[in-house]
Amino acid sequence: MSSVLSDRPAAAPAAAEALPHAVEPEMTPLVRRIGKGIGVALAAAVLAGLWRGLDSSGPLLERVVAGLAVTEVGLAMVLILLGSLVEGFGYGLSLGTKWPYTRNIVVLMLRGDPEAAHRVVATMVGLVALALALLSPTVNTISGLSLIVVTALFGMGTLYVLAGRAPALVHGVHGLLAYGVFLTYLTNLAYPGMNFWTFLYYQGALHALLLAVLLGGMTTGQRGFGTAIGSFVQPRKASQWTVAAHVSAALILVATLGWMMPAFPVAFYLAVTQVAVGFLLFHAVNLKPKDPGIMVAFHQSMVLLMSLAIVLHWH
Repeated sequence: MSSVLSDRPAAAPAAAEALPHAVEPEMTPLVRRIGKGIGVALAAAVLAGLWRGLDSSGPLLERVVAGLAVTEVGLAMVLILLGSLVEGFGYGLSLGTKWPYTRNIVVLMLRGDPEAAHRVVATMVGLVALALALLSPTVNTISGLSLIVVTALFGMGTLYVLAGRAPALVHGVHGLLAYGVFLTYLTNLAYPGMNFWTFLYYQGALHALLLAVLLGGMTTGQRGFGTAIGSFVQPRKASQWTVAAHVSAALILVATLGWMMPAFPVAFYLAVTQVAVGFLLFHAVNLKPKDPGIMVAFHQSMVLLMSLAIVLHWH
């Protein structure tokens, strides 16, 4: 913990007292390296948007909208990955239950706190979404902005879930909404003019994926902050029943993608692999319940890849 204390401002103890349920995790070299990688990903999202805007033809407004659309998809992906890093390295309550901002949040972000970065990037996602809704008011851009607002409110709720003051469903819905935001802008980018809700209605593979996402978030919420689920054959407590439901949803996803073959071959093989990754994550959570590590982010990365594979029909 000495490295953590040296990285925090001198007023950290007073700040911790002001933040209910604040838990200060260790700032390891791995977390710092991952933080730099996330910074590179953020820069890449912005640069990809600039390139798309400059490379597009047509009026200036259309070029700006095209660039912002690309950046928004990249930022939404980074935001989801940051959420997994927050869970994986025990930063869920590093800022307590105070929301959305706290003292020195930008400084903490620059020093590598994933939770601080998560909140700052969430603000960036919201601002870009607002710009898109104003510059190009369509069903998708307005839906995306609306989903972001609701996601943010449930994000506040997840802090209370981890503090043991709200039900696990809140955590699950937050994850579901975060993917809803990502999929809305991804669909808007991949299929201009297509209504996201129509696309979602007819895309059964996404239904199975989002069910697994919901139950995965509930699994995290059900065990709370730093609590092991425990090995089991027959579920005996709420967290174990939630895990069983999540595993069932994962198998339903595999079966759905298999039944739809050869429509989504890449997504199918990713889903099969994800089942094995999920079991590794389960053991990691039981071994180190407060900070199960990079496996959480890897598990989430697989979900993002499956989402891309389904929407973009990767073969």
